[in-house]
Amino acid sequence: MKKEDIKRLAKNENFISGIYNYCDRWCERCPFTARCMNFAMTREHSDDPQTSDINNEKFWQSLSDIFKMTRELIEDTAEEMGVDLDNIDFEETAREEGIKDKITENHECCQAAKKYDQMVTEFFESEYVPSLQVVDKDHMNNAVELQKSDVLDGPPTPDEMVEIIHWYQHFIYVKLLRAVRGTLGNAEEEWEDFPKDSDGSAKVALIAIDRSMAAWGYMHHFFPSHQDQIMAIIVHLERLRSRTETIFPQARHFVRPGFDER
Repeated sequence: MKKEDIKRLAKNENFISGIYNYCDRWCERCPFTARCMNFAMTREHSDDPQTSDINNEKFWQSLSDIFKMTRELIEDTAEEMGVDLDNIDFEETAREEGIKDKITENHECCQAAKKYDQMVTEFFESEYVPSLQVVDKDHMNNAVELQKSDVLDGPPTPDEMVEIIHWYQHFIYVKLLRAVRGTLGNAEEEWEDFPKDSDGSAKVALIAIDRSMAAWGYMHHFFPSHQDQIMAIIVHLERLRSRTETIFPQARHFVRPGFDER
């Protein structure tokens, strides 16, 4: 793919502008891949399935190639606009960004999300084993599906719940970092008439928390020998969910392009 290809894709009116900014990055289970420019760029760059495997060297090579093309595109645009990309006080910028990073990392929501990440790791390393048997198969067959209709096609299974838990394990922390970081400085105040990116990021984090709680709730119901450990995780997530909603009161109302539009 060349930079001309990126410009061509950007003109495609079928793509939903900015949809990839507030998604959960789970392309395999997303109904909007056909309308996502990021997904199209990845597929157009290479049809080799190995380029989508994060553990494969081809994935990182593909990402590196896309970065180079994006860099060229930025340089061309900056030249057209008369912007000097080298005119930056790196020392002052680094100092300011370092302070913001510290504030963000020490924020109560980010700390709680990081703790949740650790709790998940500890649970699967010390408690969970693949041979766990479901106690009540009748309940399993009649289990309530998760809110996200595209996650499950039929009755959920323990393996699917584990997959959901692992997918969002680190994701919640990353999105809350972005949400908190977005509240620092005056960037959002300058665009006060527009939806805040911090609210959008917080909403995605909240959705990830909701789905994680549903998955843990399923695990709690069917694996009674681990109920104490699982309940501790659920309670922790509930506190994090409640606190996030308090700090970002408009997050649930944020309209994500594509996902929340009707």
